[in-house]
Amino acid sequence: MTRYHPIIITVLGTMLSACLTTAPQPAAPVRQPAVRSEGQQLKFQLASGVYRCEAGRRVQVQRDAINSNLIELGWQGQRRTLLRYDSTSGLPRYEDRQNGLLWIDLPWKSVLMDARTGQPLANECKLG
Repeated sequence: MTRYHPIIITVLGTMLSACLTTAPQPAAPVRQPAVRSEGQQLKFQLASGVYRCEAGRRVQVQRDAINSNLIELGWQGQRRTLLRYDSTSGLPRYEDRQNGLLWIDLPWKSVLMDARTGQPLANECKLG
């Protein structure tokens, strides 16, 4: 976690400073797009490997060297390819919609969820 601490502080500081500044108000209301563009999605350079999670669970993550929008996930003896989808928060969100798997990827921890029920399958996952 200490390796990513400066990045976290920088991101949080930027977010907080954006909340404190006020921009001049336009004369007429401006309609904002409902969908975030790819440029607003956060990009983390995270490593491949075995993620150790609570309750002794393990998730193998192999990141695609060519396409950063793909990861291969090993879970309970199965290998699945997950595709990154935009998220409203901008955080990395990879899904295998056919099999209902969702991997949320952060520098300090990750979580594997059942996308259909929203229940965590492997929580507090850390590379190690």
